[in-house]
Amino acid sequence: MQALETLLARLESLVGRAESLLPQPPTPPDWRAATAFRWRGRLEPVRHPHRIQLDDLLGVADQKAAIERNTRQFIAGRPANNVLLTGARGTGKSSLVKGVLAKFAKRGLRLIEVDRNDLVSLPEIIDLIADRPERFIVFCDDLSFEAAEPGYKALKSALDGSIAGPPENLLIYATSNRRHLMPERMAENLETTHTADGEIHPGETTEEKISLSERFGLWLSFYPFDQEHYLDICAHWLQRFGVSEKSALAGRQEALQWALQRGGRSGRIAWQFARDFAGRQKCS
Repeated sequence: MQALETLLARLESLVGRAESLLPQPPTPPDWRAATAFRWRGRLEPVRHPHRIQLDDLLGVADQKAAIERNTRQFIAGRPANNVLLTGARGTGKSSLVKGVLAKFAKRGLRLIEVDRNDLVSLPEIIDLIADRPERFIVFCDDLSFEAAEPGYKALKSALDGSIAGPPENLLIYATSNRRHLMPERMAENLETTHTADGEIHPGETTEEKISLSERFGLWLSFYPFDQEHYLDICAHWLQRFGVSEKSALAGRQEALQWALQRGGRSGRIAWQFARDFAGRQKCS
């Protein structure tokens, strides 16, 4: 009898040790600690989020109006869409998402940034927030996939493909330089078929790539800025940094040279120029 009790005690100890090695369910964060969070195996509050005002984003008026309208519908509890922002680098895709957080955070909007490699954890994130009163945007920045990545299927399911419906308090906003989120190869054109009446049917590989982006209900496209748009953005940021109008006008040629050296014109390049110019002005 004593030997049996000893064996049971050892088995109980062994089970306890084994349970301690198993992955634990993620614990909810302190929701009052921040308005933005990162997923790092658990939700970590972002103490100092990048605060961008929508009024500071120029040259993207149509895209700004669309994402602001969609987000307003969402926080009001009305139907709204997941959003895919695609196009030229540095034109304000990520900044627009940060801008809507700054605008609507006081009305209960929260942002959760999830890296591409962590998208497999979307079901865990959904479980954590499903019963919360806040409205959450899962933000995937600079998103793209290679073939057979696990995060690809996880994102498809979270958007519109799982047996479990998405919670009412969650949307996904993603930015990418690619409309279809995956590299497109010449060989895929060989899969295209033609019918007798002239219709074209893409191959299965192409259809698979298109199917992910189609699950986003709202597409916003961004294009490189022309010279005047670029200079207007430079002037706006120079004013924000306290540069006089006279000095800003004198710096237009420098702004064009800066863009030429960087190989393009964008809001990001304009902001970087303004920081450099304003810093030099204040040091002189």
